[in-house]
Amino acid sequence: MSNASMSKSEFIALIAMMFATIAFSIDAMLPALPEIAAQLSPQDANRAQLILAAFILGMGVGTFLTGPLSDALGRKPVILGGALLYIVGALISWQGETLNTVLLGRVLQGLGAAGPRVVAMAVIRDLYKGRDMARIVSIAMLIFTLVPAIAPLVGAGIIAVTGWRAIFLAFVLFAVIIIVWMSARLPETLDLPDRRPFRARLLGAALVEMFAHPTVRLSILTQTLSMGMLFSMITQVQPIYDVVFDQAEIFPLMFGGVALVSGSASVLNATFVVRVGMRRIVTWTLGAHVIISLIMLTLSAVPLPGMVYFAAFVVWQTTVFFAAGTTLGNLNAIAMEPMGHIAGMAASVIGAVATVGAAVMAAGLGQLFDGSLLPLALGLLAMSGLGYALMLRMGRVEGELPV
Repeated sequence: MSNASMSKSEFIALIAMMFATIAFSIDAMLPALPEIAAQLSPQDANRAQLILAAFILGMGVGTFLTGPLSDALGRKPVILGGALLYIVGALISWQGETLNTVLLGRVLQGLGAAGPRVVAMAVIRDLYKGRDMARIVSIAMLIFTLVPAIAPLVGAGIIAVTGWRAIFLAFVLFAVIIIVWMSARLPETLDLPDRRPFRARLLGAALVEMFAHPTVRLSILTQTLSMGMLFSMITQVQPIYDVVFDQAEIFPLMFGGVALVSGSASVLNATFVVRVGMRRIVTWTLGAHVIISLIMLTLSAVPLPGMVYFAAFVVWQTTVFFAAGTTLGNLNAIAMEPMGHIAGMAASVIGAVATVGAAVMAAGLGQLFDGSLLPLALGLLAMSGLGYALMLRMGRVEGELPV
């Protein structure tokens, strides 16, 4: 199947937009959390953070299904169906009069967003191979890394002009552009003879096989913890800027700057992973975060000038975002390596288990926010410490020292 109707540049731009659905849907909501809390949950401001966790949870559940469904039905129907479900969820949240209604819409948004985000990778695999595929993914991901830098600014701008509910209309517009663009320009990339029936029992069998393999099991559990660290920081970062440091006004700019700096992690990982090895990089990263979390715990108990404490937090925030670039891709590759015979199913299972588990951890930890850094520091210390222990265990299982 050829994508002759599209140039390679146009194809990359469309794929990058599909990738960006997740980051835009999460990060654009961050500046809205104080107003959502004030209007929909004035008795418990922490519940506003569930706006983020609900989306992530829906996305994780959707990841279970979208890959296998696209193998059975074709790529375009699943992407388009997901985008339509995403729109329905956004409209429900836009009109929601209670927080629970908004959360329901966000879960549906997450379920729908899994279509464009997950199946976009399958589209690339259908059309390109080898170095061409790697190059397209790299360029698309480079564009994608810019989204977290600008999404909070977009959200803040929308709030300033029309209020926080209009952010959901921006999500609708975003999805409509994907639907129209893809419908008009991209042909179906999976031919009928290449499609495979959807069988739920195959997902169950893949889950059992993967968790029976020691390296794969340990990698999935560590990926869940690493993703939990990232999501926990994302869900609490705006309240921390606002409540702990009284810096809500500069939050969108600071978040964007941190996102841009952290984006270099993927470049550094690609540079050193062949020489150092995936497992060592993950082990070192998590070990460093045990130390960093202990430092932040100590700083929480020591009186410091406000700006010094704030600067320390920004550095910590940067290291957590940076760690995502040196752990998540490596852990996914470690888990996928022994599962080549069920690669499609394995990708869905890994993504779903890690995302759902991380969303649950981040939501629970977010509800413990008490106006200080203490709950987050303790939570990230526990996650990084357990992840480090699992990586050491992986080294023993594989008969090789991790460091």
